[in-house]
Amino acid sequence: MSVDRDTNSLEKRGAAARRSACQLYLISPKDVSGAFSERLARAIDAALPSMPVAAFQLRLKGLDQHECARLAAPLLAVCREREVGFIVNDDVALAKRLKADGVHLGQQDGAIAEARETLGPGAQIGVTCHASRHLAMEAGESGADYVAFGAFYSSTTKPSEHRAEPELLEWWQRLMEIPCVAIGGITPANGAPLVTAGADFLAVSAAVWSGDEAAAVRAFGEAL
Repeated sequence: MSVDRDTNSLEKRGAAARRSACQLYLISPKDVSGAFSERLARAIDAALPSMPVAAFQLRLKGLDQHECARLAAPLLAVCREREVGFIVNDDVALAKRLKADGVHLGQQDGAIAEARETLGPGAQIGVTCHASRHLAMEAGESGADYVAFGAFYSSTTKPSEHRAEPELLEWWQRLMEIPCVAIGGITPANGAPLVTAGADFLAVSAAVWSGDEAAAVRAFGEAL
């Protein structure tokens, strides 16, 4: 995915998803060292046309920026070669350093306007909105390119005290054009209600990386 918001942005992909099918938004596991770049390539390449991989989010905690940048380099190359959006979790400075496609902000990670000023008008900025309609509306009004709702199910990747229901996705789709991402414990077996409710993207991590990543990605396309 290019950083050009007029071509391959998540916003454009979201509009396309509404006309066709939901898409996958991969989130990295804790360990992306070693041969993980090969796993990422296999996962993206295994996606079916019915549910392609639109984006990959690098989510690393407890590492300094130099180490994050070192680990990110081969993953960014994989995404660039496949036109998959590369999003950095939380860290605007790292996103700028990597020339990533964008950043995903939690509620404590700074203002959208500040991230936009740092990364430029073409950056894709997503915001975690938990199960809150109010937070989602605020994010949309502040210029977010997408909002993320969840957790919809129990998650081993990132436990959350917030629990969203599919009706939240239905409400958002009736009201807003900005794409929405569903996150939290999503698998091929439980994702159907979220797709039906209107999720433009399913954010997945453990369901893909805990086993055969290629088989898991294909399973999403086949099941949903």
